[in-house]
Amino acid sequence: MDSDNLYAEESASGNVYDGAKAKRHLRGWLSYAFASEVFVVVSLTMFLPICLEQFARDNGVLLPDKTTPCVAAGAIPPASAGINSVVEELRCVVKIGWVWIDSASFSLYVYSTSVALQALTVISMGGIANNPHHRKLTLLFFAALGSVSAMLFLSLPSSSPVWLFSAMFAILANVGFGASVVAMNAYLPMLAREDKEVVVALEELRASEAEAEAEDDTQVSGDGGGNGDSQAAPLLGGGNDAGDGASPETQALRERYTSLLSSTTAHISGSGIALGYFAGIVGLVIALVPVMRTNGSTFALRLAVAASGVWWALFTLPAWAWLPGAEGSVKGKEREVRDRQWSLMREVGKAWKRLGQMLRWREIRKLKNTFRFLGAWFLLSDGFTTITSTALLFGKTSLHMSASALILVGLLVNTAGILGALVWPRVQRRLQWSNQRVLIVLVVMCSVIPAYGCLGFLPVFRDTEADADLLTTARIGGLTTQGEMFGLAVYFGTVYGAFQGYARAFYAELIPSGEEARWYALYSITDKSSSFVGPLVVGLIADATGNIRYAFFFLVAMVWAAVPLLVSVDVERGREDAQKYLVEGEQGRHEKPRLDTDEEMKPDIKPDVNRKITLMVNYREREIKIAVKAHHRMSKVFEATGRAFNMDARTLKFVHQGIRLKEDDTPDTVGMEDGDEISVFLEQLGGGLS
Repeated sequence: MDSDNLYAEESASGNVYDGAKAKRHLRGWLSYAFASEVFVVVSLTMFLPICLEQFARDNGVLLPDKTTPCVAAGAIPPASAGINSVVEELRCVVKIGWVWIDSASFSLYVYSTSVALQALTVISMGGIANNPHHRKLTLLFFAALGSVSAMLFLSLPSSSPVWLFSAMFAILANVGFGASVVAMNAYLPMLAREDKEVVVALEELRASEAEAEAEDDTQVSGDGGGNGDSQAAPLLGGGNDAGDGASPETQALRERYTSLLSSTTAHISGSGIALGYFAGIVGLVIALVPVMRTNGSTFALRLAVAASGVWWALFTLPAWAWLPGAEGSVKGKEREVRDRQWSLMREVGKAWKRLGQMLRWREIRKLKNTFRFLGAWFLLSDGFTTITSTALLFGKTSLHMSASALILVGLLVNTAGILGALVWPRVQRRLQWSNQRVLIVLVVMCSVIPAYGCLGFLPVFRDTEADADLLTTARIGGLTTQGEMFGLAVYFGTVYGAFQGYARAFYAELIPSGEEARWYALYSITDKSSSFVGPLVVGLIADATGNIRYAFFFLVAMVWAAVPLLVSVDVERGREDAQKYLVEGEQGRHEKPRLDTDEEMKPDIKPDVNRKITLMVNYREREIKIAVKAHHRMSKVFEATGRAFNMDARTLKFVHQGIRLKEDDTPDTVGMEDGDEISVFLEQLGGGLS
């Protein structure tokens, strides 16, 4: 286009609604929800805890002599015998290294270990998943890791001398799921912005803003560079900064766009949850056949886990075909150069460095409402997931429920989950509640479940002749019978299904644009598969007391501790703060850029002075591509952007991965790669120009 070899072109998704592409992307995203959620429902929340407990039991011995095998002694009576037939339950323990642990605790400790590793993984790959060229590959790699690990359960019998490999398979499967979901969630804001109604609303907002700018006599260039609003917020269409100079019509259109974007995000998120629950029900029904035919044998449990891995892998294929990737924007030698210079270790290092920046106190203060929600989410997601796993282990070890009965519990939870995901939005519309209020109500409702379990300690719910260890019960109430477990499963499903959809959509409103994967990495540390504190504490309680019912007191406290944090979130302010967010500092990067870059790139390969990269520049929900040589100053990119948008580049600020770019920066010195995104904001001028 000019002597500097710069060009700018409008993205296909920038101005015109592309129905075929939007539907293809949405189908790809939903197909991965359909694929991966079966592993969550069938394995993580149902068969995997039971399977791991059974592995430990098949290799464990009974207290107090530690010589009688648990399976040989028949420590667990059949469900048909009834709970009142149990006079005394002998604890089954297994030796791991030099430590004896309860067979039920083994599952919880494996779970907590997998979550710790998952947290390290999702943080490390957050920056990688932010890059359009790597997001899809990241999702597919971890989906393959998780699904294959689940399938390997079928090859490992509990009688094997290397039965502890079951823990490794479980850990890898959980890490694979959690990391792939980070990449999956990073697509969510993009999918909402591609929706037809959202695109139309954005175009109406743009037209109104353009008309207002044309009438503003404080323009810089006379063709759309108005700065009279003196806005510091990024003009991404959904800005909540009403602007002192904005007309009532523009403000109304902006509020409509923001509201529509929020509700569309919630709708897509809820659709994924509902579809996942449906897939989980189908998976459980399929798994029910071998489990019932073999009376819940260890082989049947392994088969169920492996089958969920096969399902996961099979239905990931449509996601591979339909989700957007690099879209062919890098070809030939440019791709070769990019691949040569891209370094996994450098990206991981940058991710942890960026996390350190995000968690600085001054940055937390800038996004205090986002971090308040993250604090509440950590407690709630950890608590909700721990309630699920604890209830299943409680049903197996204390209520002596059969494997088929536990599958029925899973079916009831997931069926009710679909109902909850569909009914609660209607309740919300009828009562005109905010997302925040719905979440608070759901949290309070969920806390009833562990509180109800605590009632089992009251004498009114026990036989007066029961032993002091509270292992025998006679009356209904306090979660002392198997029938109560089925009723609570329906109640919990209606709450939990809605909670997941609302929480994910609510969080999407509070995170900075352009860094979705990085922020969803924090979110995913405790999302579904990632409960860490809860299982660990429950395992310790079970080991210390020999009665897992005591853990219900901890779960009540954990859920209620999140309520004050959730109530304190100011949604409107949080949304505005996320849109204005810009990491300050990191001056060393700008003062001595070449030293840092040379250290990292070290090279066996000499920098190519003719290397070009293509940058994706986003402004007001419009996207252009700018090709520039990697050693050229960013001022050339700034000028090309101004020309493309009919703006004076001096009125704009340019942000890459949360760091403001300077004119003297170059793509090489700031570590840019082909396909990196730059967000454009309207500069804070402090008033109109004279």
